[in-house]
Amino acid sequence: MPELNASRLATLLDQRFDELLAAWTAEQLQVVRRGQISASDMRAQCRELLQAIRRALAAGASTRIDGQSWAAARDLLGRVSSQRAQQGFPSSETAMFVLSLKRPLFDALRRASDDADTLAADIWTVTDLLDQLALFTTETYLRSREALITRQQEDMLELSTPVVKLWDGVLALPMIGTLDSSRTQIVMESLLQRIVETGSDVAILDITGVPTVDTLTAQHLLKTVTAARLMGAECIISGIRPQIAQTIVQLGVDLGDVVTKATLADAFKLALSRIGLSVGRVRPAGAPALGAAPAARD
Repeated sequence: MPELNASRLATLLDQRFDELLAAWTAEQLQVVRRGQISASDMRAQCRELLQAIRRALAAGASTRIDGQSWAAARDLLGRVSSQRAQQGFPSSETAMFVLSLKRPLFDALRRASDDADTLAADIWTVTDLLDQLALFTTETYLRSREALITRQQEDMLELSTPVVKLWDGVLALPMIGTLDSSRTQIVMESLLQRIVETGSDVAILDITGVPTVDTLTAQHLLKTVTAARLMGAECIISGIRPQIAQTIVQLGVDLGDVVTKATLADAFKLALSRIGLSVGRVRPAGAPALGAAPAARD
């Protein structure tokens, strides 16, 4: 882009800074939904970016924003984009933070120019510059959103694989949803850590909430069982519904010597027996024994 156009734009920003700031802020308040950001914060962000643009152009910088002179503007747009991604702003509103400056600048250029060719060149300079800034803003926003989604997915995976202590020496890991490689890794890490912390001898892997079991899912389960055994804990798989049992047989999946139970209650009962405990009914004090005749009444 011609450097003369950049110089004229810098002069325009100096002369009409307050006017441009007011018009741009008004444009922003029409784009952004009420309650997402305060008018004072919006005005502060607009002022800071205008100042960064003015300083870059006044320093004789090119209108290509990848230069060192545009570092302040890029840093500001990076902060704004990341904040808006975390606050739930849509990408269109984030891009409009920059693009809404076009109308105020075009109006100011039209009033300041007497020559059609000069006006056309200046409008092209402004369009090219703001499009670059808007593209940078959108790219930063998308990277921030992707990072946020990745963190949320990791948090959800951790929450979806809680290791519960059912009894001294007995752990349970209820699993819900599909098992894939990344989730299996989290399952193993969580289970092994809890085995070490509690010194448990038995771990129950409950797959009642797993919709389907295919060859890959079975392999993931076997890897978890093997890892737990290496830590000295015996594993019991519970939640084997009839449909899942049929699928495992049809696929020819060999679970080896892994103990399986239909329900978590059955698995818990077996786990207690493995650590030398048993489950039985306790007759409340004063209650008649089973089969005893009821007491006579007067």
